Amino acid sequence: MNVAAFVQAVLGATLAIAVLWDAFETVLVPRRIGRGLRLTGLYYGFMWRLWRRLFGWIRTPWRREAWLGTFAPMSLLLLLVCWAVGLILAFALLQASLGTARGELAHRVFALLYMSGQTFFTLGFGDMVPEGGLARLLSVVESGMGFAFLGTVIGYLPVLYAGFSLREVGIATLDARAGSPPTAAEALRRLPVEDGAALAGGLLPDWERWGAQLLESHISYPLLAYYRSQHSNQSWLAAVTSMLDVCALVLAGATGVRPDGARATFAMLRHALVDVSQGFVDAPLAGLPDRLPTATLARLRERLAGTPVGLPSTPEYETRLHTLRLLYEPYAQALAAHLLVELPPFVHEQPRRDNWRGGPWDRRLGVRDADPTAADDHF
Repeated sequence: MNVAAFVQAVLGATLAIAVLWDAFETVLVPRRIGRGLRLTGLYYGFMWRLWRRLFGWIRTPWRREAWLGTFAPMSLLLLLVCWAVGLILAFALLQASLGTARGELAHRVFALLYMSGQTFFTLGFGDMVPEGGLARLLSVVESGMGFAFLGTVIGYLPVLYAGFSLREVGIATLDARAGSPPTAAEALRRLPVEDGAALAGGLLPDWERWGAQLLESHISYPLLAYYRSQHSNQSWLAAVTSMLDVCALVLAGATGVRPDGARATFAMLRHALVDVSQGFVDAPLAGLPDRLPTATLARLRERLAGTPVGLPSTPEYETRLHTLRLLYEPYAQALAAHLLVELPPFVHEQPRRDNWRGGPWDRRLGVRDADPTAADDHF
């Protein structure tokens, strides 16, 4: 084997191993990979920066979300194409090192890529055949690898979209429970009341389980973090943040609400948020605005007036609340800046209509839009 053939063999083997190992880690390993240099990580870092430049400037929220929402499925398809092209090129280099093709350079390159491509996809035209026992063995290995690659991809997509669907079911339930987009104020205001106290036990334990599912799916398949929700004013990050806001307000010492499950839910959602964010951001962002300044806290108390829930106006309560917020807000804000997602406030400046209230035929049918400020008018 001459020097050129040796270099081709080394390059082909290295490329094949790199692509196969990267696909193995991405598709089959159900945990975060700690290694810094990964082909998929570099690919998504480049592609997301490009997508942000192309569409992040759009000011209309629903238009921006529509274009950003194409990133995850489009990048997934392109990643699969990159893996397939990489393997075809790798085996073409290996065949070249064995002297499979003859003739001019351009002809050899076309012939090798053509033979490698039809072998990988098991087309079997028969117009080109490898020469020699080792070349034939290499073709058999490539065809078997093509079968395995296509089978793995077919199995990967349903699992990925099952995780997305399960996540979105939980987000959809917040529409009537916490508003659109969800806020801590609306979630507390709409809690059911029994014996004069608001009951958080019907809401928070469900979100503890949802947080565990989010942690498992988004650590196994980080691409899910880029998938946008069905409505432009909804997102998985907004749902996590609003429920953490609720837990923080309750755990800090809110009155008139039973804190059933608040501690466990806070721990689970915070765990999910921190672990998922580590795959996308490296450090907290500086100079971000306070999500709960004094004026907003006062407006939050006003919004809860007339409900059993009360927020004490004491320095102790505000100190405990600030300490709890520091446990999750820096991660949520850094991840929101990376994903171009708007975090929900603790309370809206003006009441907003829930998504379920809207409908294209409402005016034609004479449906009256109920007052969204009414405390008992959420069902």
